[in-house]
Amino acid sequence: MFTRRQRRAEESEPYWRQRGWQLSAGFLAVAVVLGGFAAVASGGDGRTPVASSGPLSGSLTEDGRPRGCRTDDSAGATLPTAAPKDIDWRMIGVVRVPVSAAAGPTHDDGTPWWCFAHTATGAVLAAHIITAQMGESGWRTVAAEQLVPGQPRDMFVFRRSTVADSVAANTTDTSAVSTYVGFSVPSCTRTTASVNLLMRSTQGYAATTVNLRWEKGDWKVVPFSDGSLYAQVRSVQNTRGYLLWEA
Repeated sequence: MFTRRQRRAEESEPYWRQRGWQLSAGFLAVAVVLGGFAAVASGGDGRTPVASSGPLSGSLTEDGRPRGCRTDDSAGATLPTAAPKDIDWRMIGVVRVPVSAAAGPTHDDGTPWWCFAHTATGAVLAAHIITAQMGESGWRTVAAEQLVPGQPRDMFVFRRSTVADSVAANTTDTSAVSTYVGFSVPSCTRTTASVNLLMRSTQGYAATTVNLRWEKGDWKVVPFSDGSLYAQVRSVQNTRGYLLWEA
C-alpha cells in the first residue's frame, strides 16, 4: 500500500502527521489526543487522574462486579469466531463505535460507558469504547476508572491534559475519521486480552492494538509505557485474519 520511499519519508515526520495515524478511527481520539503529546516533553510530572466518583469507584458486589453490572459471561476467554449479532452503532463525538446488549457496555447513559462482559467479546467492545471516550470532556473520569493505574496512566493523563477539551468538542471536520470494520483477538485469558482494531478510510485499511486487563469487575485499557493507548497504527493490505462487523 505504501512504497518504501513513502514509508521512509513518513518516518522522518512527527508521528501525528504520518498517514498511518490519519487512518485511525479516532483521528479525534488518536491524532488530537495522542498527536497533542508532541508538544510535551517525553517525561510526565507525576500527576495522576482526578479522584473519581463514577460508577466504577464504589464497592463491588459478592460476584466481584460493580453494583448494577450484570452480564452473560458464559463464553469466558473463548476467542470469538464471528462478530456478535446484536451490534448497534453509537456515536462518541465523531467516532462511531459498536455496542452490544450482551457484551456491553450495559451502561451508556453517562460517563464513562461501562459494564462489559467478562469475555473476549466484552474486551473487544471495551477496546473500542474506552479509547473513543478519551476525545470527550469527561476523559479524566474515564482515565481514572477505565485505565489500569500506574506510571503509564499518569503519563497519558499528563499529556492528554495539554489538549484543550474544546478542541475535541468543536471538531467538525470528520474527513479524516475512519470507520471500524473489524477486529481480531490474538490472545485472551480471564485477566488479560489483546485486541486488534481494523479500520478503513479512503486511503485503505489500517490496524492498531489495544491491551486490556480485567480489574475490579470490568475491562480496563492498559496504556503502553509512553502513555499511548494504542500501538503504532499499521497499514494492512486486506481484511484477512479479521472478523468483520456487519454494516
